[in-house]
Amino acid sequence: MAEHQDQVPLTDIGVRDTGIDVIVVGAGFGGIACAIECKRKGHRVMILEKVHELKRLGDTLNLGVNAGRILARWGLHEKFWDISANPREIHIHDYLGGFIQVQKLPLPLFGAFAYNGHRALFHEILFEHAKSLGIEIRMGHQAVEYWEDETNGKAGVKIQTGETFDADVIVAADGVKSLARKFVIGYHDNPKPSGYAIYRAWFDAEEHGIMSDPLTDFLTIHGDQFHTWIGKDVHFIATSSHGGKVICFVITHKDDAVVDGDWSSPGKIEDVLDIVKDWDPRCAAVISKAPSCIDWKLLVHDPLPTWISKSGRVVLIGDAAHPFLPTSVQGASQAIEDGTTLAVALNLAGKNNVPLGTRTWESIRYQRVRDAQLLGETLRNKWHGAKPGDSGKSFELPKPEWLLAFDAEAHAYATYDGIARSIVEDGYRQPSLSGE
Repeated sequence: MAEHQDQVPLTDIGVRDTGIDVIVVGAGFGGIACAIECKRKGHRVMILEKVHELKRLGDTLNLGVNAGRILARWGLHEKFWDISANPREIHIHDYLGGFIQVQKLPLPLFGAFAYNGHRALFHEILFEHAKSLGIEIRMGHQAVEYWEDETNGKAGVKIQTGETFDADVIVAADGVKSLARKFVIGYHDNPKPSGYAIYRAWFDAEEHGIMSDPLTDFLTIHGDQFHTWIGKDVHFIATSSHGGKVICFVITHKDDAVVDGDWSSPGKIEDVLDIVKDWDPRCAAVISKAPSCIDWKLLVHDPLPTWISKSGRVVLIGDAAHPFLPTSVQGASQAIEDGTTLAVALNLAGKNNVPLGTRTWESIRYQRVRDAQLLGETLRNKWHGAKPGDSGKSFELPKPEWLLAFDAEAHAYATYDGIARSIVEDGYRQPSLSGE
């Protein structure tokens, strides 16, 4: 818990070399976080990333205080805070504009800060921090095959050029369409449509008339804002950042389209406007200002039976293991927790016990991740069922202590020995979920 974080053995560069070689496939939030913490814990780490160069894509991202305390421990608080939106409350409305609730957003919360901002800018901070630590990041290296050799205690990955790399453990942080997933679980488990999609946009407030329209200037005149309209199996969120100068909207709606290929593509503003045609006119006013939008299909997986390969040397983390709905507001945060916990588990296991480390890590993470996923599903269903006249705290964005006061590094140190001992004594079993 947050109040115990000073008791964590905070390690840094210069810690004893464990001799454990780690290859991380994918330089997203989970992959980079894993690499950073692996470096801090004395492992030798390299990242393979399929794109040749970073591009400033995407829009808003939230990193919860459970991730924020990890980022602060890395010395990155100021960098994230300087580019974060800082709304002090969430204004929750029904779809006709009726008042439901104002939810206060106290910061710090449970001793740490959350960060809300542009996904690409946040990612750039982590990417540059990893490089500053001396972590090798090889761009343009697309994984095409995985393998492991239990006899030699190695796992490996082949890239598109035919070149191969081996290590003590391969961390597949390669996203919702992970290539490593089939290798780990032994069969194709492609993501399936959730039944929902999101239209999303990010644009300049002044340039596109937000400030001069009395229906939309509420997003700009009092600093950073967060407003949501809920009901009719839809929720629409409009936010402002940078002191009200930048606008973002996301609208989650029913969509049963079969995803064939990319799940993200250019959308049409007129299609977005059709969803809110009988809503509070402020919603259409905000949407109509956007110069363009993205149509993003929400894909889900049933919980995988395991996140680790037969020999325990290929590991799935982040979206490769457990995609999150946006209403959880935890996808990137849980990926960062994954990477942090894995680095600790490998450190405590040692080079001769890597499979025990990964199996213990899986046990530490599995139920927590599922509980966080279900929180997002519950909130979506509650918001989408809201009716005019509803009110009260039950519609607030949940901020439970078990989720946000959590310190992944401290928890890994506290629980590793007991779980590892039970695996040694009783044998490894694939994880199971309570209550499902």
